[in-house]
This record gives sequence, C-alpha cells and structure tokens, in this order.
Amino acid sequence: MHTTRRHTLHILLTCFAMMFGASSVPPEPVTGLKDYYTDFFPIGVAVNPRSLHGDEADFIKRHFNSITAENAMKMAPLQPAEGKFNWRLADRIVDFAVTNNMKIRGHALCWHQQAGNWLFEDSQGQPVSRDVLLERLRTHIHTVVGRYKGKIFAWDVVNEAIDDNPNNLLRPSKWTEIIGDDFVEKAFEFAHEADPTAKLFYNDYNCVRPEKMKRIYTLLKRLKDKNIPIHGVGLQAHWSIFEPSESELRAALDQYASLGLEIHITELDISVYPWEKERRAKQPDEADAFTDGMRQAQSDQYGMAFHVFREYRNVISSVTFWNAHDGYTWLDYYPVAGRKNHPSLFDANRQPKDAFWQVVNF
Repeated sequence: MHTTRRHTLHILLTCFAMMFGASSVPPEPVTGLKDYYTDFFPIGVAVNPRSLHGDEADFIKRHFNSITAENAMKMAPLQPAEGKFNWRLADRIVDFAVTNNMKIRGHALCWHQQAGNWLFEDSQGQPVSRDVLLERLRTHIHTVVGRYKGKIFAWDVVNEAIDDNPNNLLRPSKWTEIIGDDFVEKAFEFAHEADPTAKLFYNDYNCVRPEKMKRIYTLLKRLKDKNIPIHGVGLQAHWSIFEPSESELRAALDQYASLGLEIHITELDISVYPWEKERRAKQPDEADAFTDGMRQAQSDQYGMAFHVFREYRNVISSVTFWNAHDGYTWLDYYPVAGRKNHPSLFDANRQPKDAFWQVVNF
C-alpha cells in the first residue's frame, strides 16, 4: 500500500474511534513498522534465538525485515576454542531470516571484547606472535564469512576500535599490542577475501559526538586512502532523550558521507536517561517510572532522528534497532544496577508507544 494511503487509513481509524466514544489512544498499527519505510530502507532488529518462537517471532516478522544476531555471531560464542565452532545459535538465526525472506547483517567479526583468550596465547599461556594471531584472525573470518556467504549482505567487520580517550586513535587491546594498528586493515582484507560480494562496515558508538566523530573519520579516511575494502560505517546510535541534537546528527552524516561510504544505523535505541558507560549502583532518588516528560521527549527525539534519516535516504541504506521492545532491552540494569529503561518504540507488552506514531506518521 502506498505510504500516503496508509497514513490516511490510520487517521480515519483514529477519527472513527473518537467519534464513537472510544479511547483517543491510537489503534494498533494497520501495518508493520517496516512497511512504512518500504521506499526508504530496511528496518532491522537485533535478535537472539529466544526471540524466534511464538508471539515474539510473529511480532518480529510483522515489524522488521532485517535482523542482526545480538550476540550469537561474536567471536567467543562462535569459536570458544581454537578450531571448535559452535554454529547452533547463529544457524538458527540465519535459518529464521532465510525462511522469512529477511535481510541479515553479520555482527561482528573482530572486537576487543568477547574474544577468547586462546586467540592471543600459546599453549604455555604466553603471547603469540603477530603472524600467528593474524593467521588465527584470518581463519576465523574465512570460516565464519564462508559459512554464510550469499546469505549475509553486510558485516560489521571491526567493532569499536576507536578509543574513548581523545588522546589516542585506536583503543589499546590485544589486537594492537600483538599485531599493531593495522589489524583493522587486515580484518577488512580477510573479510573481502572470504566474500567479495558482502558489504563491509566499521561499527562504533558515540560516533555522532563531534570529538569522537572526527577520530572515527580519521580512521575511515586512512582505510579509504589505502584502498582497503570498506563499504560503509555503522553508527550504533545508542542515543538518549538528551542527545544528539539535530545539527550534530546532520554534521556527522555529512562528514561520513563525504568519504563515499554507505551509512547503516546499526544499534538504535533512545534511552530515557543520560548516556553512561561505567557500571554503578542505583541511587535512592532514581525511579523506574516512564514519566510523561520522558514519553514526550523520547517521542520528539525519535521523530527528529527518523525525519533526518528519511532526508538522508541516499546514504543511509539500513536502520536497525538493538532490541524490539521494552520487555527485553540490554539497557535494563546497565550500566545502573536495578534500573529499568524504556528505550524502544514498543512497550513491554509490544504495544506501540507515542514514539512509534512519530516515526511512522510523515
């Protein structure tokens, strides 16, 4: 159905409800979230195997047409010991996507976290050489990418390599310690060898904040200047009702697009609390309530973001939420122990929130 006709139908249904004394709360959407964006970009969601059964699976199929494995394709879950691959969970996600004609983003081939110690150590527990680690990285990437070749259209090849310390470019890690900064280049080269048709992305958080954006841009430009096979940048978009501003978002999109890279919004959610990274205890005055003020601010922030996304449809080619609804979100109890968050377009009962209608009514 054409977008304008869908919106007209939604308005008519709402009017009828109000005329006959029904609640003024908007009715259930007459179509899935993904269908409002058919003319723009795929709408994805991160999943785990528990998501792929019963009502949860029906909800995902209704609203999304692209999926990302939340954890099942990371290095340690897939290869917990050298040469011992655990395909069960990742295969289940891929099979679900293929069966339901959904796109699949691969996440993530190389990361400083969730990487087994065996990668970096020999049988005596001593650090391996650069050549040994490069071969282990190459084997891992070739095995994983090769298994899903032709099914996964885009990979987050390197995840979160930029340091939070503004005095550094790359974060110190076992990868930089043993291989050097060019581990990023090698990972992209290995991924391209394994599947020359897949789109390859660098993925990171806080990539709209001006200071970090500049350093991410520096890394991406270096890769482009060296003709490293990179096709895009993934903006994690773990945002909040307090940031980013529209001007910051536009400036970052313009900067990344100037390199000729595709942009994927890869891990979208909008927290109702200020962004934090370090774990801490919940304070006595912190409540879990989703207040009217939070509701309005979140609706406005989602509305702004998708307004900009639609304007940048020529460079933004995918938008993925990191969780489907407030019933399950990685932001619950992180980084604040015991604190519930409400970052999604749908509430804990999978019902559309005000933010949903802001995103689809355009």
